[in-house]
Amino acid sequence: MTSVLDDYRYALPPGLIAQEPAQDRGASRLMIANRRDQSLTRSLFANIGQFLPPESLLVLNDAKVTPARLLGRRRGHPGLVELLILDPPLDQGPGILDLWCLGRPGRCLRPKTVLSFANGAIELRGEVIGALEGTGRRLVRFDFPDPPLAVLEALGHLPLPPYIKRPDRPQDFERYQTIYARNPGAIAAPTAGLHFTPALMEELGNRHPMAWINLRVGAGTFAPLTSKELSEGRLHEERVSVGQVAVEAILEAKKSNRRVVAVGTTTARALEWAAESGSLRPRDGLCDLFIRPGHEFRVVEALVTNFHLPASSLLLLVGAFMGREALMRAYGEAIAEKFRFYSYGDAMLVI
Repeated sequence: MTSVLDDYRYALPPGLIAQEPAQDRGASRLMIANRRDQSLTRSLFANIGQFLPPESLLVLNDAKVTPARLLGRRRGHPGLVELLILDPPLDQGPGILDLWCLGRPGRCLRPKTVLSFANGAIELRGEVIGALEGTGRRLVRFDFPDPPLAVLEALGHLPLPPYIKRPDRPQDFERYQTIYARNPGAIAAPTAGLHFTPALMEELGNRHPMAWINLRVGAGTFAPLTSKELSEGRLHEERVSVGQVAVEAILEAKKSNRRVVAVGTTTARALEWAAESGSLRPRDGLCDLFIRPGHEFRVVEALVTNFHLPASSLLLLVGAFMGREALMRAYGEAIAEKFRFYSYGDAMLVI
């Protein structure tokens, strides 16, 4: 099974990994990959409307990134520690909550370690009460003085991806969110949506109906694939909600022979999971669907996506949609033309 991953490796010059967002969202570059004639066209994302199938339905993920990254100190020690809450609590009130986190440095986060995270008058305290050795995961008992979401908004940092080699900045609180983000709980952005501006949304909305799903992007989106995942065909779990309104819009589009365009691999995963039984239906829960070569797409007919890490689950999803040879040719041209890669990078439309 390892040959599957080997087929999806490529060499990326480090200088092409985008460390900053484009000066303007719509100024990102766009590659259009046509699956029928195998053509590759270059443009700007602001021009995407010229290449979308007529009257196609755009389906978007309205997940909002929660500032769930905490920087603090251990009791009695000056050095910084860092936690990333993996499943940020949304509706709870003040009080005690036990939450799984990724923590570093791991050697400093042994059970019974007392932690403090503060910003002005707000302080969040926690104690490590458990660990999954070898994973970096720590179970932390937090004492939230206010509702958790409010506390995180006040003192948390945005969990920028590990390949962005700088601290988060104030502008990231705007630019590492889509302009339509409204449902918190994600710890990574649905990055294909980062390129949309209000003007572009208005322009597209005049010609393309839109529908919304929610997938709370988790840390697994950056995790390397394991041999177990490849052999079992299941992947990390993410919370997904595909509602009745979205399902009806999709079924109507298909009935009218209008294409369904998934904005982002997160949206594609959510829609295919909702149709996993063989027919599309509303579905809420934990999605562990692993879309890889051989997957039969039941819903998605076109895809907007960024350029992804080698041998990643996201790259395998795109490869399953457009074919490995076409994918690697597109990535080869993107590298030759110095497209910007990963979360803050450029985009591709596969039609």
